[in-house]
Amino acid sequence: MRVLAPIYKLYEWLLWKQIKQGKKPEHIGVILDGNRRYAKQLKLETWNGHKIGAEKVKDFLEWCWEAGIRVVTLYVFSTENFKRNRKEVEEIMKLAKQKFEEVLTDPRIHKHQVRIKAIGRLHLLPKDVREVVKKAEEETKSYNRYFLNVAIGYGGRAEIVDAFRKIAKMVAKGELSPESINENLVEKYLYTAGLPDPDLIIRTSGEERLSGFLLWQSAYSEFYFLDVYWPAVRKIDLWRAIRTYQQRQRRFGK
Repeated sequence: MRVLAPIYKLYEWLLWKQIKQGKKPEHIGVILDGNRRYAKQLKLETWNGHKIGAEKVKDFLEWCWEAGIRVVTLYVFSTENFKRNRKEVEEIMKLAKQKFEEVLTDPRIHKHQVRIKAIGRLHLLPKDVREVVKKAEEETKSYNRYFLNVAIGYGGRAEIVDAFRKIAKMVAKGELSPESINENLVEKYLYTAGLPDPDLIIRTSGEERLSGFLLWQSAYSEFYFLDVYWPAVRKIDLWRAIRTYQQRQRRFGK
């Protein structure tokens, strides 16, 4: 390991040289996949994989800020995940509460002026988790240098349904005509309203599907599927993803 460390650092430096001057994605979406399989691989309890994965988020965000990526959206828990083993869900909710509490005193969040927002059907979360989420959002609401969206209790179809429910209520009240509904209006009622669509979406663990993540917003995103479990992700993995992104031609259907 000691022999490999200098080689790794050299490779990391070489990758950074390649991507440093290129156009970086403004918004990266990440599907944090593989926590359970990582734990199984190490013969650990499932929730230990989630704990290790949660710690990895800190490193990943530092790398993103180093690269100047302004918006990061992390897919940490879907609406379907509530159907998992009760003990696992409870442990994940405890972990979520702990991590949102840490935001309140984390000097890096305040140093980088990161605005925190939880996106999803938050009413599905336990009350104590909702309360600490609200505190974290309130504590960082004046920040606008970087943005961190945490998709928890999230589903892409649910997001679109929720947007159209709000629009339908306005139509029913006579505040809006059906003819005035267009893409720009819908976007105003999505959970990510006011933020750019993701330029790049990364999924870890080797799976190659969106699993309902940012279905509306990802229409013209670039995708990068990484054959590494989330807790094992390294800086060079992000640098490689950015390098691949820079090598692609984005035409947006034109």
